[in-house]
Amino acid sequence: MTVTLGQQILRTDVAGMPLEWVDYRDAVRLYHTEQVAYECGRPLMKLRGGICALTGERSVVEVSSIIATQGAPQISILSAEDYAPPLNNFALFKRDGSLCLYCGSQFLSSALSRDHVTPLSQGGLDIWTNVVTACKRCNHHKAGRTPEQAGMELLAVPFTPTYAEYVYLRGRKVLADQMEYLLAHFPRSSPMRKRLVLAHQSRRT
Repeated sequence: MTVTLGQQILRTDVAGMPLEWVDYRDAVRLYHTEQVAYECGRPLMKLRGGICALTGERSVVEVSSIIATQGAPQISILSAEDYAPPLNNFALFKRDGSLCLYCGSQFLSSALSRDHVTPLSQGGLDIWTNVVTACKRCNHHKAGRTPEQAGMELLAVPFTPTYAEYVYLRGRKVLADQMEYLLAHFPRSSPMRKRLVLAHQSRRT
């Protein structure tokens, strides 16, 4: 696999909790300031820096796909039952696999929209458990009605992602070892887990 400088690196805390994606520049800075406690992923890239005037040697930093960094573990904060990540359409569409949860078809992001299961006009809230991905046609047909009022079947129950799931949702191109690492931190009951495990296994065969 060809790795580009745009490839994201997964950063975790010292306890192994996934925290965020960083680019190669931030990763090199973490290595240089000795904040990388250990590496979990495979070698991703080797970057060469300047030449030391004293030794005449050129600095080299090998960046791994997953790096654990120094600092207090944040598991207690990020795994709290009442934790809810920020809601945005990019993460929402990815949570639902870019499927319209009314007609069941898959679309490009430009043809998708955020639908409120219980409409805002009927007291619904703009929260993860009340929003689903819908194609613009289905959303327009549903209008300001609930699925029952519109005679439409909701194909899946909306849910709030855990922090580890949200880290995945924010990733652009998740590598195989990064995917395995993140899946290990998903709840076993996660609605996304089965879909992603199957997709991950199919890519490996």
